[in-house]
Amino acid sequence: MKEETTATMAAAPTAGTLKYPETKKVDHTDDYFGTTVGDPYRWQETHDEELDQWIAAQNKVTQGYLGSIPFRNKIKDRLTQIWNHPKYGAPFKKGGKYYFYKNDGLQNQSVLYVQNTLESEPTVFLDPNKFSTDGTVALTALAFSKDAKYVAYGTASGGSDWNTYYVMEAATGKKLDDEVEWVKFSGPSWYKDGFFYSRYDAPNEGNKLANKNEYHKVYYHKVGTPQSQDKLVYEDKQHALRNFYGGTTEDERFLVLSASEGASGANALYYRDLTDPKSTIKPIIDNFESEYDVIDNIGDKLLVRTNKNAPRYRLVLLDPKKPQESNWKVLVPETDNVMNSVSFVGGRLIASYMKDAASEVVVFDTNGKRLNNVELPAIGTVAGFNGERNDKEVFFTFTSFTYPTTIYRYDIASNKASLFRKSDVDINTDGYETKQIFYTSKDGTKVPMFIVHKKGLKLDGNNPTYLYAYGGFNISLTPSFSISNMLWLENGGVYALPNLRGGGEYGEAWHKAGMTPNKQNVFDDFIGAAEYLIKEGYTSSEKLAVAGGSNGGLLVGAFMTQRPELAKVALPAVGVMDMLRFHKFTIGWAWVPEYGSSDNEAQFKNLFTFSPLHNIKEGVKYPATLVKTADHDDRVVPAHSFKFISELQAKGAPGNPYLIRVDVRAGHGAGKPTALVIQEAADTWSFVYQNMGVNPYPN
Repeated sequence: MKEETTATMAAAPTAGTLKYPETKKVDHTDDYFGTTVGDPYRWQETHDEELDQWIAAQNKVTQGYLGSIPFRNKIKDRLTQIWNHPKYGAPFKKGGKYYFYKNDGLQNQSVLYVQNTLESEPTVFLDPNKFSTDGTVALTALAFSKDAKYVAYGTASGGSDWNTYYVMEAATGKKLDDEVEWVKFSGPSWYKDGFFYSRYDAPNEGNKLANKNEYHKVYYHKVGTPQSQDKLVYEDKQHALRNFYGGTTEDERFLVLSASEGASGANALYYRDLTDPKSTIKPIIDNFESEYDVIDNIGDKLLVRTNKNAPRYRLVLLDPKKPQESNWKVLVPETDNVMNSVSFVGGRLIASYMKDAASEVVVFDTNGKRLNNVELPAIGTVAGFNGERNDKEVFFTFTSFTYPTTIYRYDIASNKASLFRKSDVDINTDGYETKQIFYTSKDGTKVPMFIVHKKGLKLDGNNPTYLYAYGGFNISLTPSFSISNMLWLENGGVYALPNLRGGGEYGEAWHKAGMTPNKQNVFDDFIGAAEYLIKEGYTSSEKLAVAGGSNGGLLVGAFMTQRPELAKVALPAVGVMDMLRFHKFTIGWAWVPEYGSSDNEAQFKNLFTFSPLHNIKEGVKYPATLVKTADHDDRVVPAHSFKFISELQAKGAPGNPYLIRVDVRAGHGAGKPTALVIQEAADTWSFVYQNMGVNPYPN
């Protein structure tokens, strides 16, 4: 990677030439336990014509800046080139046929194919690209009835979390008249000739992307009937902020309801024996102290992965009629590694573990006897092993930072994993190395970090470095392949991914170490990662970009307001920036166990110390900032990003650009069309290179 000369860079845009749009301020204050907090951009919480005009004005400035970066089109062209290869999902079997997803290369949405055998010619089963002309309607859910006669599928428009479910005949592809609306945080779970699903009441149309979601309910829809006749299965009128997910066991004997009070992972369990027409829904676990993931049933017992008295999870068999822990049969005890997931397939229990954020797969019999490990090609991440209890084969995917997603076929009886399909990527992935180091955070905690770069990298403190993290909600970041990141790596960049506290990489104790009131640990871990990369000579503060999305957007916002001098570029995407009001919108209330709430005095004081919106100071030079959000994001409503950039543009010292990029007809990220993904990546890398003074394509 070559640096631009001063003369060459002079033609490119500079922060000094930027004129930000005028942003209205209102005289609004709130009182939090005697502390008066101003909220001059409160008007941005309501989506109306005035806000649309402001978004358009901001986008015009941002696109003007990005459009004048001389190498932007070259970046987009290269991204398009390496993106344009067939991408396959792992096959799965239903009704004796194989199904798999495939994207030819640049299709906006992946297409679902079907074939009679693995060797026969596949045909299109369902093409989401036909849902809309611009690719902004995505396939979000898919479930076959037990006899594989019907398939229920969900769609979402513009990246919204709101889903609509439809039904079609699997054999003919005929779409039926069924249409189930206002589904959210659910999935269709079949029972006989219908399915269970969860929904909210129809929202106020005027603000359906911001209104608080309350009173989640479980319904049963029978194929061929209108939604108005759907049967209410379960509701909780006493607890407006509980979510309920209904799932059936493979043999359709049990309906299991998982109830959550927030996004911390802990849940309650309820069940109904569907073989008994007189049965009612009864509690199994009626508290929210631990996590319970029902895998399936074995006879009249439930197979459950849980962290109850096992922070790194164990697998137990419990009788729903006698659910006390003293009656559990422990099939697979807790180990030093985190039990990520379990599949019950082919008469075997296939458990995926995490060891220092990398995968390990172990096979057990139904009594919990360890049979063997599944051999993996390298250190990386496994997904899949989805199948039914009578299957003789199952498929899984393997990926790592420089190992494109590869599909393997696993023969269960012989314990043999064989290569089924690999990606044909126009990148030489052999020229890179990945290492995992452990650095020391502020309080002495050792934190792991993956570092990826070209072989032979010089540690001269001058390498452009992209530091990405998440740090929350028990979510683990593990090695995975990214076409976008490969552009960065092939141009000599360093990619660093630390596994911060708040994630699930080391179980529930690691998660809780980054929850309220310990959230500052997460920011300290991220700051520590940046300091390590600088100290060890990978990069300098002038060549460091920090990035994260959603909870990771909060992470970047806290980083840049606490240590603005430590990085040159900040990329907070769809971030939670207003920590005093996040719980007022859509599903934000579910994050209170993770963050705390401004309705509680002690938690307010804690939130106020790191809320990115409220810690922007007058006259401070912040990193070059590109805030990214979308107008249809109803997970983290875009008002968070709108307020943050408004405050940053008003208070930040000149010298670096403070811009916002608002996608239109897009949401929190899921289902985004390929064309928009590529354009966003091109804009992001262009912004990073420009502000580091680097031209990746000087000729």
